[in-house]
Amino acid sequence: MRLDGFGLFVNDMTKMIRFYRDVLGFEIKESEDAVNVYLIKDDTLFMLYGRENFEKMTSRKYEYVKGLNAHFEIALYVDTFDEVDKTFADAVSKGATPVLEPTTEPWGQRTCYMSDPEGNLIEIGSWNKPFRSWSDQDM
Repeated sequence: MRLDGFGLFVNDMTKMIRFYRDVLGFEIKESEDAVNVYLIKDDTLFMLYGRENFEKMTSRKYEYVKGLNAHFEIALYVDTFDEVDKTFADAVSKGATPVLEPTTEPWGQRTCYMSDPEGNLIEIGSWNKPFRSWSDQDM
């Protein structure tokens, strides 16, 4: 079995497309009135599903967490500590909700947290070296 990607169930597709495209720089090609969005980000499939449409497709109703949630996080990596700070400041200036200011943790990782408009937690982190240089060796 291989991880193909992950998806978020969203209430306001227009707002979420604008956030992931305009604030975090994802290359979303669908229009803002799309029902579902599928895109590849760094070789991972990322999807936004309209909650109402998903419920219709599966003929079920679901419970959704409201507000800032911590059921999962979307983790994004940058190569340097400076990029963590810059990316966080840039995203917050464009509308991301700050959760944890950039901090260098005792284990050596610099990390920060923000949330998207529907409360999904997003981490920006770095080990102060390119991703492939540490991930291929340390994992």
